[in-house]
Amino acid sequence: MKNKKTLVLGASENPSRYSNMAIKSLLGNEQSVVAIGQKETEVEGVKIQTKQIPFTNVHTVTLYLNPQRQKDYYNYIVGLQPKRVIFNPGTENPEFYQLLKLNNIQVEIACTLVLLSMKQY
Repeated sequence: MKNKKTLVLGASENPSRYSNMAIKSLLGNEQSVVAIGQKETEVEGVKIQTKQIPFTNVHTVTLYLNPQRQKDYYNYIVGLQPKRVIFNPGTENPEFYQLLKLNNIQVEIACTLVLLSMKQY
C-alpha cells in the first residue's frame, strides 16, 4: 500500500473515538498522518493541531466532523487540493460533495477503518 499522506480532520485523543482509531490504523498501515482537532494534544506521536495549518502534499482528507462543523473547513480543504476526501459514517454532506467535485477532488463515502482493514485504502 503506497503512502498516502492523510489529514484526519476532527481528530481526538480519546481512544474510544473513531478518529483516534483511524490515526492508529493509518500509522499501522505505514501512512503519513497529520491531524486537526479541538484540543492541541498528541496520538501515537502525531500532533493534533487546532488551527488550519497549510499542510503540503495531502493525498487524502478523512472527515470526522458533522456536516454543520465542516462548513468552517470547506475553503481550507479545497485549498489543500487533496486527491480525495473520505466522508466517514455520520459525516455525509451533499452540499460539500458538489464543491469538492467542482474542484476535481474525489468524494468517497466510506469508512477509513474498513478501507484500511480490507487493504483498499
